[in-house]
Amino acid sequence: MQIVTKTNIKEYPLLSRGKVRDIYEIDADTLLIVTTDRMSAFDVIMNEPIPHKGVILNQITLFWMEKFKDIIANHLLATDVKDFPTGLAPYAEELEGRSVLVKKAKPLPIECIVRGYITGSGWKDYQRTGKVCGYNLPPNLKESEQLPTPLFTPSTKANLGQHDENITLNKARELAGKGLIEKVEEVTLAIYKQASTYARGKDIIIADTKFEFGLCDKEILLIDEVLTPDSSRFWPVQGYEPGRTQPSFDKQYLRDWLAGSGWAKTPPPPTLPNDVITKTREKYLAAFRQLTGRDLDL
Repeated sequence: MQIVTKTNIKEYPLLSRGKVRDIYEIDADTLLIVTTDRMSAFDVIMNEPIPHKGVILNQITLFWMEKFKDIIANHLLATDVKDFPTGLAPYAEELEGRSVLVKKAKPLPIECIVRGYITGSGWKDYQRTGKVCGYNLPPNLKESEQLPTPLFTPSTKANLGQHDENITLNKARELAGKGLIEKVEEVTLAIYKQASTYARGKDIIIADTKFEFGLCDKEILLIDEVLTPDSSRFWPVQGYEPGRTQPSFDKQYLRDWLAGSGWAKTPPPPTLPNDVITKTREKYLAAFRQLTGRDLDL
């Protein structure tokens, strides 16, 4: 499969080029989402791609969306390039495995984050305040410790190059409406609990993750990516021990390398060594294989 860092599909309007995804408008009701091999960390796009990362992310999302379709509908219309419009035929090789046709939905103005373990920005907030996003937590929790119950901790959705910000439930209700937030909170926690149980059976801990939802004809749909190494923290069950950071199957490896490189976390990013690129790719592939029990022909 091709390595794809940027698409240029002239037959359809480009609506968005984000950190990872290129989105085109096929018609008034349909979008094409292409998951590229661009890599971002600390909200900065790296100069080097992670080969085939987009295929891995897309295939993991399709796996989870199929698994959770009885909990909530999703935006998928077509996942095989053979079922795409004829106008996309010249790009079939480029799009293979990494693209989907979806219903056009209006995204909610928040990221729906769920935390099952205390880590990342939640750990930093807890150290300062004893709270995470307004939730009072027990004293003396250790880094990476499992929380008494998973927490729904929404955040704002920042523009490209800016940072999402953790917000309280009350703030989320102000932004999106009380009834809508209650529904997506219920769905977010239901998916997380089911996914956590499944992943644990595959020797993976899902420490936290984020979901996106959109509205289409007043129906709430699961959109964007689902439980990928870009949107989640995946830890191996073997060797898990609270009180320290954990090894991971996700982009945390790259974040840790960048943090140790002396980079100021602002553009331009440092050059990624080949071994860091290779190791990051291997972690993404390992997550796919372990979760799905399948391999990819890349």
